[in-house]
Amino acid sequence: MENITHLRTPIGETTAYPDILIISRIFQPQGSVIGEYVYNRCLQDPDRIIVLSSGYRKYPAFDKSQQFPVYRWFSCDVVGNLLGRNLLSKLIKTCFQSFGELFNIIFSFVLSIKLYLRYHYQYIEWCHGYNFIALLLLSYILPIQYFIYLHGKDLVDIAKIPLWRSLFKLTLKRAEGIVCQNSHVRDTLRNTFRLDTATHVINPVVRPEKFSHTSSPSNLQDLRIRLRENYKIPETSIVILSVGELLPNRGFDKVIDNIPILLTIGIDVHYIICGQGYFEPELKSQCQRLRVDQKVHFAGHISDKELANYYAACDIFAILTLEDDKFQNIENMEMFHLDAEYFGKPIIASRLGSILDTVHHQENGLLVNSESGYEVLQAFKKLCQDQAFREKLGRQGQELIKRKTYHRWLYNPETRHSCIINH
Repeated sequence: MENITHLRTPIGETTAYPDILIISRIFQPQGSVIGEYVYNRCLQDPDRIIVLSSGYRKYPAFDKSQQFPVYRWFSCDVVGNLLGRNLLSKLIKTCFQSFGELFNIIFSFVLSIKLYLRYHYQYIEWCHGYNFIALLLLSYILPIQYFIYLHGKDLVDIAKIPLWRSLFKLTLKRAEGIVCQNSHVRDTLRNTFRLDTATHVINPVVRPEKFSHTSSPSNLQDLRIRLRENYKIPETSIVILSVGELLPNRGFDKVIDNIPILLTIGIDVHYIICGQGYFEPELKSQCQRLRVDQKVHFAGHISDKELANYYAACDIFAILTLEDDKFQNIENMEMFHLDAEYFGKPIIASRLGSILDTVHHQENGLLVNSESGYEVLQAFKKLCQDQAFREKLGRQGQELIKRKTYHRWLYNPETRHSCIINH
């Protein structure tokens, strides 16, 4: 690997002395909620940031276009992704993933030291719980302070292993602060560990640049018309939209169950599902069984830029996450909910976990018990039949999403040792 102290990364005058090293094994342009969360954080203080991530030489154009220097280490995920789906391939992939974790620890540790020799940064923001051993070692070797981010699944996975749990608790104790992506992760952290470390809740934000081509109302209307024409959906129809990986615990089937009922009571409704997953054949079979296959549209994987068309075309956004989804309830707060708010769409969502940070009942959407067919149906009936109510919730959602909590507040003496919650 090229010596990092000799790399020529263009740094402008305003970034000559960055003092915060952001370390995340996932970073843009990799598509992930964590990657987007970390990237948005970097954009808040580009003059103070250095980024260290995985994906060595995979994204040179993207990295060079940033306002801050980006360095990457080699990732073993590339090898794993080339393998097939048979049993031998899965075993080999598992081995590569184990080696990958070790490589992530070693590379992030070594390159962090090399970057310190170059920049003499004062702080590290470790952007997930995974591979925390490298951070713990760095805290003993380098004269730095650090913050560690938690997203949910990382906390649960680490807490399951006794040895890792003890070392992780030590890492959290030594931190200057812990950043939780939502209040449910904070509550889970408090139930798992007893800590005096300052804990902050900093919710994700929407980056408007993802949807820059939709900046004007006229553009949104054009997108709405074109997409509806593409699916042969009349302008007078109500369109429900869901986005996400097609898994049994995401509740897509709960929405489909309500389509024939809504049609029976005279509501002309269409349902568009954006995403891929192994549960797709089951969902399509369900549509055929209920004879609504002409009303339910499977769009497949849709890029962020194209998703703007779907948000513009829909009237209601719905994800009915099921309660038995042990990780979803405390993991990454769905950016899709926030995106729907950005486009002024009312939301129907489960009354669970991290979703409560995003969807406020009767304010920007309706929260329901996804296991209660009656509650779910009443929510759909209310929003489908009351246009004024839909528009009110949509407007209020757009106002809510303008409220932001900035990571730079972590460095303010007034807020450094208090819990920051974005409501």
